[in-house]
Amino acid sequence: MEGEYEVCIREGERVYLLLEDGKDYLIRVEKDKVFGTHLGGIAFNEIIGKRFGELVLTTSGRKAFLLQPGIVDNLFHMKRRTQIVYPKDLGFIVLMLDVKEGDRVIDVGLGSGAMCGALARLVGDRGKVYAYERREEFIKVAVENLSIWGVLERVEIKNKDIKDGFEEENIDALFLDVPQPWDYLEVCWRALRGGGRIGIVSPTTPQVVAVLEKLKTLPFIQVEVWESLFRKYKPNPIAFRPYDRMVAHTTYMIFARKVFSENP
Repeated sequence: MEGEYEVCIREGERVYLLLEDGKDYLIRVEKDKVFGTHLGGIAFNEIIGKRFGELVLTTSGRKAFLLQPGIVDNLFHMKRRTQIVYPKDLGFIVLMLDVKEGDRVIDVGLGSGAMCGALARLVGDRGKVYAYERREEFIKVAVENLSIWGVLERVEIKNKDIKDGFEEENIDALFLDVPQPWDYLEVCWRALRGGGRIGIVSPTTPQVVAVLEKLKTLPFIQVEVWESLFRKYKPNPIAFRPYDRMVAHTTYMIFARKVFSENP
């Protein structure tokens, strides 16, 4: 029967709140408290016991829908100290790196934890993400975000520079998000297993050229460079058209696979 396996929202649960005008919030429900919005207040006591998908009314009678937060909701509402990898790029990157249950993955440039969280979600409880970050203040924010998302136990965070190499070997995939990635490609090659995949993000063309030049000196094959341009449309059946603004260029994505030699 409908709703037979549905669980009601409990105190302490995180809820993605979508107002009728499209404004959204990510909240944690606390008993006896009221959350203020531009469309009126929402009593948390009215949320507790509701099912996801139901709605409550604000103090001004406006609708607020109660939804479970997804990965994109988490990314756009996360606490951050750095620029994040946009979802339009993130989804393509994890597919190109072929990240899956049980994989061991290195994430270089942890930042606020956006990519790390996505990787940790995919590797599952049998896999592991090894996250490298030099700046302690970024690690603190990332730990908080990863803990909120419930994936911190799948991540091993290391506060160190990778110039001297990694502590891990035979890694399935490696994601590199640093200002001068070409300086670290040799140590990345050593950390990967044979056939392992590397993904690199660089926002400017000179950076991409420098990466490509370095990749040519190392045993990497299937080198590809991509850029994703996504355009959102207005869901109005009478006046269906694109939104006037779009997030266009965000980064270039470079991918390659490790081999042991290009010569037989």
